[in-house]
Amino acid sequence: MSSHSASPAGQATNGLRSVEATLEIVLAAIPGPTEPEMAWIHDALGRVSSDDALADTDLPPWDNAAMDGYAIRASDIAAATEASPVSLEVIGDVAAGADPDVEVRPGTAVRIATGARVPPGADAVVQVELTTPADRDGRSTGPRGRHGAEPAPDRCLVHQPVQCGASIRAVGSDLRRGTVVVPSGTRVGPAAVAVAAGAGLAHLAVRRRPIVGVLATGNELRDPGSVLGPSGIPDANGPALMALLTEAGAEARNLGIARDTLEDVRARICAGLAEADALIVSGGVSVGPYDHVRAAFEAYGTIDLWRVAVQPGKPFAFGTAPRPGGASGPPVLLFGLPGNPVSTFVTFELFVRPALRRLLGLAHLKRPRDRAVLLDRTPKSPGRRAFVRVVVERDAGGSPARDAEGRVQARLAGGAAGQGSHVLSALAVADALAVIPEAIDVHPEGGEVELWWLDRD
Repeated sequence: MSSHSASPAGQATNGLRSVEATLEIVLAAIPGPTEPEMAWIHDALGRVSSDDALADTDLPPWDNAAMDGYAIRASDIAAATEASPVSLEVIGDVAAGADPDVEVRPGTAVRIATGARVPPGADAVVQVELTTPADRDGRSTGPRGRHGAEPAPDRCLVHQPVQCGASIRAVGSDLRRGTVVVPSGTRVGPAAVAVAAGAGLAHLAVRRRPIVGVLATGNELRDPGSVLGPSGIPDANGPALMALLTEAGAEARNLGIARDTLEDVRARICAGLAEADALIVSGGVSVGPYDHVRAAFEAYGTIDLWRVAVQPGKPFAFGTAPRPGGASGPPVLLFGLPGNPVSTFVTFELFVRPALRRLLGLAHLKRPRDRAVLLDRTPKSPGRRAFVRVVVERDAGGSPARDAEGRVQARLAGGAAGQGSHVLSALAVADALAVIPEAIDVHPEGGEVELWWLDRD
């Protein structure tokens, strides 16, 4: 094995920038998150909260019944048994959403539905299964319990005592008004939507979605579904980047497919700069005669780095451009990603996705990490950190299989042939990226690796 160390400035000995130094440069260009805006609660899913959201009401807002039954005074039924049930006069009926118009007095009960407000005077709810409906003389008029559609009986026989407070959800027992229900910097999921709505909030303060323009380049590219002709290939990068951006929480804008001319690339970049927070161009970032992205970027801004010590994805570019027309605000981020689809995907995961998460105000910028054993012998390019696509072995329940040391068992997705930077089929089935350090030229079969889980936030 050969060893390739990085200099303190992050420049590897082979002239390539390290992953850490590259990401540091990218994140340093982002002064802060996007500005806040208000989102209707029904549209808040997936957004990132910009401020603490505070409950606008107690939850529940009043004492309510936890189950169908009768609102009673617990002391009235303290002596109830199966053999000697206590007979109570039923003086009312409270449905969910109704305001009780009766007070529970000694020797009385009010029939109550689950979720209904507990009437004054009651300190417990006895569940319907512990009662039997009765007539005015206390004689049973049916089997234990009752059907919800039946009218309330004249009396009910209670066969078992309950404690004070039984089957009552006390006011504020879940949340108190003013409690933080969605902390700032939280990605809003379905549970957060539920608690915010339950706390009486119709809107949440969230970060504006970053607007990101996506441009694919290449004379050979065709829109998916188009006639390919003798030398065409479907554009996978454009749709893939649009999907990656949406999944990451951005608002993606399609800038189309540019021909391999400086004029077309520049014109499309210029159009994208008008409203974007960032631009991503895939392809055209190498040093071939038809690679014009670097020159196009430099026409509007600066290139801060070029080429990174990763595999796949060495020809990666990053820079910034001022907003057009002297508009205020942070500069537009410029990302030039390799043209091979897997390289595009990997460099997006390494550098673009963390930048988007910084723009959204999220604290955790990277994918969840894990320990794994890579069961396949894996060669790689010297001096570059490899991010190989892997699938993990799973137990009968579908969970990742782990060894005695808690390490996930992983294999190369698609085998060794599936690791080419053009092999989309292996990428599509990958569970994670396994990381092989720069100093290792051939990772041994059964060696330990760091694992980056995909499709996990």
